[in-house]
Amino acid sequence: MSLSIRNQLPGTVTSVAEGEVMATVKVRLAGGRELTAAVTLDAVKELGIGAGSAVRALVKSTEVALATAPVAGLSIRNQIPGTVTEVATGGAMAGVKVSVDGGELTAAITADAATELALAAGSPVVALIKSTEISLATA
Repeated sequence: MSLSIRNQLPGTVTSVAEGEVMATVKVRLAGGRELTAAVTLDAVKELGIGAGSAVRALVKSTEVALATAPVAGLSIRNQIPGTVTEVATGGAMAGVKVSVDGGELTAAITADAATELALAAGSPVVALIKSTEISLATA
């Protein structure tokens, strides 16, 4: 199956915490960083996700925010440090490619934000992704 979601990071499930409707799934990425995904309990069961499962964490580029440093006092669980490799600005939006341990992320942000953050190749950034915006696919 082909997908339009460019952000696909491979990893291994380290734990699943089940609730009545939702579950939080911790995934260790190839580079060692851990992500948290909040998915439905039905999805966990249907996909057979458990500790040791090989998965891909999928994130739309519009759901990746960027900061120039780690952010404290924030409910966003996933803060992934990386380095900007490319900034493509056109009109109102910018596509920013970020090299992270275990892969690459693309963030679709406003051109104004890219300018105000002075993003350029080589800039250190932190990718911020809410756990509810991460989908999981079994490998």
